[in-house]
Amino acid sequence: MQPVSPVLISDNQEIGNQAFLLKFKRTFTFKPGQIIGITTQKDIAPRLYSICSSPDETYISILYTIKDDGILTPQLAGLKEGDRIHITHPQGKFTFSGEPAWWIATGTGIAPFYSMFRSGQKPLKLIHGGRILTDLYFHQQFNALPDYIKCCSQDSGESIFAGRLTSYLDGLDTLPPNINYYLCGSAEMVVDVRNLLIKKGVEYHQIITEIYF
Repeated sequence: MQPVSPVLISDNQEIGNQAFLLKFKRTFTFKPGQIIGITTQKDIAPRLYSICSSPDETYISILYTIKDDGILTPQLAGLKEGDRIHITHPQGKFTFSGEPAWWIATGTGIAPFYSMFRSGQKPLKLIHGGRILTDLYFHQQFNALPDYIKCCSQDSGESIFAGRLTSYLDGLDTLPPNINYYLCGSAEMVVDVRNLLIKKGVEYHQIITEIYF
């Protein structure tokens, strides 16, 4: 198990249906897109979460949703300011170099892209999927992007693509051939989108992935 260090929670705010944004004071440097391990007790193996704040901010922000069958997230949801958690050092290679790219995310998989966005990095297009609009975390902030596609499988409205993210992609006649595609979300989503992109002519090496469990 990786070594962990204690930190005190500064805030643990519910921002959606069983979705929380946990914050603690930043004491380390990291690159946008990296992850840290979090646990409530030193003898319990940490789970990995993407940082969704920028490296310049005073506080580290972590986006998580409660998993009904999970061990850690129900515990995290019950914590308040001043409570202690334990974290690992930042790690991971899901980082963005500023090259021409599309970002594609569902659920809490938006977290690394929000860190990149808050750091001043921008994609050519962000495709963001969820069941309803409130599942698209940080969508109001992402509206500042020049090309932001909101896909909702159970919602509709102005500026919403009424359907799954994969349906939106499948409906495109062509995809830009000389860019990278960053995918972050559940294993099912990443595999489905990767296969769809390859079917449409994207090379395997142009697809960079991060899977959330």
